[in-house]
Amino acid sequence: MKKIILLLLPLFLSITSFDSAKEIVISGRVTDSSGNPVNASVHSGKVYAVTDAGGYYHISINENEIFLIFSAVGFAEQKIKIGARKTIDVKMKSSSSNLHEVEVVGYGTMKSSIDVTNSPSLLTKKQYGIVSSPYSLDKNYERNDYNTEGYDNIVENGFKKVSDDPLSTFSIDVDAASYSNVRRFLQNNQLPPSGAVRTEEMINYFKYQYPQPKGKDPFSINTEISDCPWNSQNKLLLIGLQGKTIPVENLPPSNLVFLIDVSGSMMGDNRLPLVKASMKMLTDQLRESDRISIVVYAGQAGLVLPATSGNDKIKIKTAIDALQAGGSTAGGAGIQLAYATALKNFMSKGNNRVILCTDGDFNVGASSDDEMVRLIEKERNKGIFLTVLGYGMGNYKDNKMQQLADKGNGNHAYIDGLGEAKKVLINEFGGTLFTIAKDVKLQLEFNPAMVAGYRLIGYENRMLDKEDFNDDKKDAGELGSGHTVTALYEILPAGVKSPFLKDVDPLKYQSGKRIKVKSMGDELVTIKFRYKSPDSDKSELTVHPVTDESIAFKNASDNFRFAASVAGFAMLLRDSEYKGISSYDEVLRIANASVGKDEEGYRKEFVSLAKKAAELINDLVKREDD
Repeated sequence: MKKIILLLLPLFLSITSFDSAKEIVISGRVTDSSGNPVNASVHSGKVYAVTDAGGYYHISINENEIFLIFSAVGFAEQKIKIGARKTIDVKMKSSSSNLHEVEVVGYGTMKSSIDVTNSPSLLTKKQYGIVSSPYSLDKNYERNDYNTEGYDNIVENGFKKVSDDPLSTFSIDVDAASYSNVRRFLQNNQLPPSGAVRTEEMINYFKYQYPQPKGKDPFSINTEISDCPWNSQNKLLLIGLQGKTIPVENLPPSNLVFLIDVSGSMMGDNRLPLVKASMKMLTDQLRESDRISIVVYAGQAGLVLPATSGNDKIKIKTAIDALQAGGSTAGGAGIQLAYATALKNFMSKGNNRVILCTDGDFNVGASSDDEMVRLIEKERNKGIFLTVLGYGMGNYKDNKMQQLADKGNGNHAYIDGLGEAKKVLINEFGGTLFTIAKDVKLQLEFNPAMVAGYRLIGYENRMLDKEDFNDDKKDAGELGSGHTVTALYEILPAGVKSPFLKDVDPLKYQSGKRIKVKSMGDELVTIKFRYKSPDSDKSELTVHPVTDESIAFKNASDNFRFAASVAGFAMLLRDSEYKGISSYDEVLRIANASVGKDEEGYRKEFVSLAKKAAELINDLVKREDD
């Protein structure tokens, strides 16, 4: 007996020593060789953390841990001895591969389906606002004629005369892929093609402080009117929706099917390895009631992980670790298998969703866009929604990803690093994966006594016909738990003359007499909202009149001013004909003054990106002068 006790004593001492060990907090900042923040993961043992937008991290670990390990896409992993330090700053070094095979360094000959014709040539001195050339400004980069990224041409919404078009109808958009994609271009010393800049997604990347809903509707409605900073004679109307935030523990169980592209195009640090890191982050958020399956596709599609409880994290992560890239891309077959797997494990009172992780390069098998869209629409009607996570550069198919997400009652995010994966899959877990209202539409009726003309800023691919508003069969956007949606209208007050309001010849067969305008006091516009519950096919209607309570721009809320600065930035990037007197200096001035509550640092990061864009413009102008 004594021998047994003696044998067990070291084990007992080690266990008690481990139990009594204290937790310590290590913090610091991770940057690259130039001092720019890096999206990195930090781990020690089984504990990990991710840096925020500014490169800062905090991690609580056992005091007996010896090393911290820092890893980031495109950088060499670093193993740092902790010692007695409580603050550890790390400067990451580029890895030997350095993503050479995926650098986007120019647009040469494109496939006919890609249409990057909306990317004009380099700037001239008179075009200080344009940032639409995709050419790299890094002197070490060389021109590459093999870039096949795909972006749809965007024709901006123009001004409408209220006397001719009193109604404006559109679907909400909670996607934010455009912003993180634009960020990727700018951080690579490149100017994004104009087709990559979707203004509403730039604005909706950020959270806005709107109040939670109090009534029966799943979202609160918020409006604000002030001066337009790029055209002093005009007004801006902000419309903000705040989705009800449901605590994670109260969310319904999830049946999630990861559909992973493991084709040859997914090789490279910023593709499949980043997908795997993203999936592991999401795995750590899963509950026992959640189920996760993994379907892969390359030359063929296959089920690599049957539906598994969220509690069995080791089994899930083992399956994730085994994924390897290679082969051609049979995207159509993969989507079919993923939906079949989701249907087999369908939760009648749960969240059923396919999460597609790909660069969008479908090129083998049943891959026509029309075929896949029809399949996704069919499965959407069965209650299985689609989230699309985009990865990679050089062959990224933004146009296809956007279309699939729109048709699948889901959302589209572009994951350019671990920080964005954390934002989408951890910080915004509920909004990304749990729908609280579907087919959300807005219809505005402007009062011609108060408004001469209007323009919806962005939402070009979300515009609806006026008849679509009352048609419950017409698909529209979805709102997730905790999501905010912001839209801006530029308004021409009655009596204001503008070159953007065009007259037409008098009609031959109809009377030219104007309809009498009803006196509605100081009502500027009436906004109508339609939405459906996630499990309903019948819409609910909410009506929200807006009176003319305009305030000076300097007195407007941080929400209003920051959204306006992002809109101005997007118009400069697109060289919009509506940008007025916008300038990068003005965008920076407004953004700096309206950062407000910015716990995660995304608004401050925006300021840095606007500065970066201005620097790229200045560099182009200097090169032209030389």
